[in-house]
Amino acid sequence: MRTIDVHAHVFPPALVTAARAGDAPDGIRTEHVDGQEWVVHRQGYRYPLAAAFHDVEARLGDMDAMGIDLAVLSPAPTLFLYWTEEGVDAARVVNDAVATMVAQAPDRFAGLGTLPLRDPAAAVAELRRCAALGLRGAQIGPHVEGTPLDDAALRPVLAAAEELRLPLTIHPYYVGSTPGLDDFYLTNLQGNPWQTAVCASRLILSGALDALPGLDLVLVHGGGHLPYQIGRLDHGRRVRPETRGCREAPSAYLRRFHYDTLTHSGAATGWLIDLVGADRVLYGTDMPFDMGGGPLDSQLGPGHRAHRAGIAHRNAERLYSLKEGTS
Repeated sequence: MRTIDVHAHVFPPALVTAARAGDAPDGIRTEHVDGQEWVVHRQGYRYPLAAAFHDVEARLGDMDAMGIDLAVLSPAPTLFLYWTEEGVDAARVVNDAVATMVAQAPDRFAGLGTLPLRDPAAAVAELRRCAALGLRGAQIGPHVEGTPLDDAALRPVLAAAEELRLPLTIHPYYVGSTPGLDDFYLTNLQGNPWQTAVCASRLILSGALDALPGLDLVLVHGGGHLPYQIGRLDHGRRVRPETRGCREAPSAYLRRFHYDTLTHSGAATGWLIDLVGADRVLYGTDMPFDMGGGPLDSQLGPGHRAHRAGIAHRNAERLYSLKEGTS
């Protein structure tokens, strides 16, 4: 059965070459420590430069080992680069690099771009350029250096995605010094799903989803905390007047999102499928980061394998307008 991974990160080869030469956007560089090459960002982000990030053959080998036929490649979230003044040019560099990597194995890769969201007009133009490059959508952060996605200034970007029928994947990025998250890698373990839940909640409660009925949004990490606390939002709307910017109960909007399977719990993924419907769930691995998940069957658990074909490939084919594969 065909399997499509919709949550697959890359640091494309062209950017690796630039980082090694000291020519990458925002001063991104590489360094070697004890025989391991690392990507180093000015803000302090650093992570091992796994071969699968940039080497096409290594990536295809890892995909084969996982039983993945096609990966929807997205830039590592550290490449959002919202914090830099050169964001517009940086986004073009990143997107060109992703498109070039996809072209090296077009039967195995599709791609998502990044957008310079600090300049909404430029972001709209770049989204249109992504479409011209053959990319299938874009990956964006849940906020832009503190400006939430439901902010009126960003509405033209969301509207352009709706118009172009290009899905937007919402992916958290560095949470920063939120109290309580500094230790134990909690910036990722709890900060990431928290960011996603806050973003999605704001899109619901603000009425943004009502205004954009054709917008497709993908929430990674199983939707963060949102699906599992949706009852709290529903109750809040009943008793708190400030939550009534949306037309319906918040739970009515759960099916406005698509969700990947990456909860690290078969029980949680199964509950998600029951809550939102199997047709809104997509296989995702977060490769090649260490917080990634395993093959699809290990993520689903035995109770929901009847839905495997949809989650494995049919839902992704429909969402990203990909060539249909065998069931």
